[in-house]
Amino acid sequence: MLKNTLFAAIVAFPLALFSQTDTLLTLPTFTLSENRLELPVSEASRQVVIISREQIEALPVQSISEVLQYLAGLDVRQRGVHGVQADVSIRGGSFDQTLVLVNGIKLIDPQTGHHMLNIPVPLEAIERIEVLKGPAARIYGQNAFAGAINIVTKTPEEAGLEVALEGGRHETFGGSLNASHTGKNLNQFFSVGKQHSNGYRHNSDYDLSNWFYQNSFTFGKGEASALLGHTERAFGANGFYASPDYTEQYEEVKTTFAALQWSGRQKALSSKYRLSWRRNHDEYIFVRENPSLYHNRHTSHSLTAEAHFSYRSSAGITGAGLEASQMWLSSNNLGDHERLSLTAFLEHRLELFEGMLDLTPGMALAHYPDYGTRAFPGLDAGLALSDELRLFANVGYTWRIPTFTDLYYEDPANEGNPDLQPEEALTWEAGARWQVPGFTLQASWFRRNGKDLIDWVRAADTLRWKPLNYRELNTTGVDMNMSVFFPLFAPQLKALERLSIGYTWIDSELQDPGEGLSRYSLEHLQHQFTVALTYKPLGNLRHTLHCRYADRVSLPAYTVVDTRLSYSFEKIEINLSVNNLFDKSYRESNLVPMPGRWWMVGVKWRG
Repeated sequence: MLKNTLFAAIVAFPLALFSQTDTLLTLPTFTLSENRLELPVSEASRQVVIISREQIEALPVQSISEVLQYLAGLDVRQRGVHGVQADVSIRGGSFDQTLVLVNGIKLIDPQTGHHMLNIPVPLEAIERIEVLKGPAARIYGQNAFAGAINIVTKTPEEAGLEVALEGGRHETFGGSLNASHTGKNLNQFFSVGKQHSNGYRHNSDYDLSNWFYQNSFTFGKGEASALLGHTERAFGANGFYASPDYTEQYEEVKTTFAALQWSGRQKALSSKYRLSWRRNHDEYIFVRENPSLYHNRHTSHSLTAEAHFSYRSSAGITGAGLEASQMWLSSNNLGDHERLSLTAFLEHRLELFEGMLDLTPGMALAHYPDYGTRAFPGLDAGLALSDELRLFANVGYTWRIPTFTDLYYEDPANEGNPDLQPEEALTWEAGARWQVPGFTLQASWFRRNGKDLIDWVRAADTLRWKPLNYRELNTTGVDMNMSVFFPLFAPQLKALERLSIGYTWIDSELQDPGEGLSRYSLEHLQHQFTVALTYKPLGNLRHTLHCRYADRVSLPAYTVVDTRLSYSFEKIEINLSVNNLFDKSYRESNLVPMPGRWWMVGVKWRG
């Protein structure tokens, strides 16, 4: 009775519209940060969702993985909380089939996709997150199998200092220091942060730390920039892997990422050159107090050089690019391995009938010495029925090469397969976008036909899991996102600020299921619904209420409600976040129970 009354009160509260005036009077027009054809989101002929800086600040989150779980179409499966360890997938794909980027730079990890969310970028440094759903191989290359997530960091517009402290349930505490400097030609941003918790159950404690630096230097018609980030996370991994019975597991992960970039424009020609490096060190201990019993160490390096160009002419925009990546892995379990990849990109956007129709054919050509050369053609098409309504469709081929874990991992319960071949898929999508000031609604129908999919399988006569190339999985779905920014769309509703609603339905059909148990093929979300409301009931008091419903094929459905209250005065903000407000019992993976109600109190000072 108390829960129902509280929920009704929270939902009804924003409907009592107060007369405060919102200070956000304009909504920025976002340009996609693709490497060659940079276009406004409104002109993209595919479904793209933007999570803005303002939205991130209003969410009850501590990490990037928690931000992503509020977006329908993305499946974030956490083990624990606050970004300790999580996997992300798009539209029913696997965590190995999702590409993560920072400023258009791929975060490559040849060991496993489990490390894709080890991102050394603090929330305070993020300008926005761009989520491209559907095949993205012709844009970013292999491994953008089901889509791509691009984290765009911000360039400071003014000098400032921010200090934040927080504490909460389960003896959780942390803090961060963020500083920005601006000059005539040089802008800089620096962040350092730490968080610790004793955990919500046995052996679920964690200790997280990170630091981040970036700058941009403008000279002539060009701009040079540098980025350097490092994150460390040590955590009790109670039941994270293999079986819930293994309660004493422990893991430490250290990730470093660095990038240099120069970009410039000469009349109709734009160019971009990059050099990036990522190192990930993963140390796993089966029994925390007895490392000698079973202990894995993996260290991977990825070095990537890129050159991208775009040329505008009367015939449209032509984009071309080259990319070379060298990857190394040193592991006491997987052995020592290296991998080279070479990729070339070519695409052209053509507009016909005074821009009413746009066509963007393109292709990526990738070469791996172990797997040969593959071509990934694709086509985007858009039809502008009016300034507000656009129809779009796209089709593309994509693939994913096996990780070194797929190929070589070995323990008493798992056996790698060095004979694996790449996964392949053909994906197509059709949808519509209606956009007016302050309101966006987009919906898509999509289909992905995958073959030679890699799945870990355990036969009835053995206890060991082994990856095989025998799965064919056809995935069909509907994806919808709506966003309302009330100061522009309905200014008479003066207390309301933003409403976001998302829904995804996915149906997957496994062809030739074969014999044995499958670990990953059918674990996707069948129904996913998210709704978030931000409003300002009184002056500088802001309240965000977020509800997410997840109905997974392999687990019971659940509904979780999170909330955040913040109050700002002068240079200080005080905030209260409560995750899992109604203390719901649920699991996002089949191994780890998620925590119950968890509250955090924080204070920020901006100078």
